Parts: sequence; C-alpha cells; structure tokens
Amino acid sequence: MTDTGSPEAHVPEGDPPSRAQGSRLLDLLKVMHRLRSPGGCPWDAEQTHQSLARHLLEEAHETLDAIDSGDMDRLKDELGDLLLQVVFHAEMAMQVRAFDIDDVAQTITAKLIRRHPHVFGDVEVDSAAEVLVNWEKIKEQEKGEQDVEHDIPATLPALARAAKVQRRAAGIGFDWRTREAALGKVKEELQELEEASPETAEEELGDLLFAVAALSRRFNVDPESALRRATSKFARRFEQMKADAKADGVDLETLGEDELLTRFRSAR
Repeated sequence: MTDTGSPEAHVPEGDPPSRAQGSRLLDLLKVMHRLRSPGGCPWDAEQTHQSLARHLLEEAHETLDAIDSGDMDRLKDELGDLLLQVVFHAEMAMQVRAFDIDDVAQTITAKLIRRHPHVFGDVEVDSAAEVLVNWEKIKEQEKGEQDVEHDIPATLPALARAAKVQRRAAGIGFDWRTREAALGKVKEELQELEEASPETAEEELGDLLFAVAALSRRFNVDPESALRRATSKFARRFEQMKADAKADGVDLETLGEDELLTRFRSAR
C-alpha cells in the first residue's frame, strides 16, 4: 500500500546502526497476522479498534509507570506490549484495505523529517524548547490556522493538556521569555488564591496550576511527569512515616501539625 516513490518517504542517509535492527519486528507482524487469520485466535479475530481502545490506554499508562520505576527490563516488556497495540491496529486496518504498518511507518518518518529542519535542513536552533516551538509552527503551516485546543483529547490529564495548549501558544510567540517572568506569574496567582473567596477559589487554583505548568516549560520539565514522581515520593515517605510511628508506639492522629511534618521530613 505504501508509495515508496513519494519524496517524503525518502530517508536521509546516515551512519548505519551497529547491528541489524528491525528483523524481529517482521516476526511480530507475522505472528499478529497469524492470530487474526482464519484458524487463528478467536479473541484476537473478534477485536475492533474500539474494543482495543482501553487496552491501548492501559498499556500506555503501564509504560509510563515502568519509566518512572527505572527498571529497564520492565520497560522493555511494557514497550513490547505497547508496540503490540500499534501492530494490532495496523493489522486490522490492513484487513479492510485502509492502510498497513508500512503506511504508518512512512507517515511518521515523513513527519519527523519535515518537523526537524534543524537536522534534515538548514534551520538552526539553540535549545530543546526552541525545537518544540518550531514543531508547533511547522504543524500550523501544514494544517492551517486552527483553534489552540483543536484535536487535543478531552481525556488528556489536565496538566498535560495545559502544557500542550501552552506549547501551541508558544508556537506563535505567546510565551514567557524568562524563568523569572514565569515564576513571577506563579507568585501572582498564589497571592490571588490566598485572597480568594470560597466562590472564586476553584478558578484561582486553576489559574495557579496553569501558571505552574507554564513555569515548567522554562525548566524544560514535563509537569505531568513531575507531579507523578512527587506523588510517588509522597506515598513512599508517608508509608515509611506510618511504619516508624508504629515502631515507636506513636499514634499519628494524636500529633500536632508541626510534629507530623517533623516525622514526615525524617522519613525516607
């Protein structure tokens, strides 16, 4: 199905990998095709793009968890599960002659080349943040001017959604130029939250979180990953604090705020 003669399908030459790669991907394609063929697996045969949707979401979250764990063997396993979802969807599309895995690969390869003119062209960039801004500019050139929230899934976690909207806005120049300016906005929103009434508290808290997401861009930090790691760190230290208190014969519910914070800070 792939038009290998397409100019966009051409992959620029570079140093070859140290060893042959990709042959095992062909093995995976063969296995997936066999599972979906007559006489294959009944469960695999009856799946649709819709029925697999939840599995794709689950595998993506499990992969994120593996990344946070730092366990490379686990990450390898989870990436395999995630890759299976891509191959599965491509196999189903091929069976109805919509597209195949080569079309998927060609499309993303061409997109990467177009959106990395600093690698495959003569554009110069000074930072990773500038790369992301250029990406959004090129995307707008390809698709035309669209609403800043266009095609961003409503189900995307709120912090990730905020960061994506901000990246798009930065693509047309609406962005804090310095960390100091972004941090100043966070301080401003924090003060407004401190002065908020019960009726405006939710709105002011939202503004504060949005400002924090913007600040994360100045530090080249993904706010979703940062919060995920902070939550895991809190849970780990909290459980350690409970264990220490139990060993000391201390009832945490009887402690004052300062005592609780002291015990929490000492937990590791």
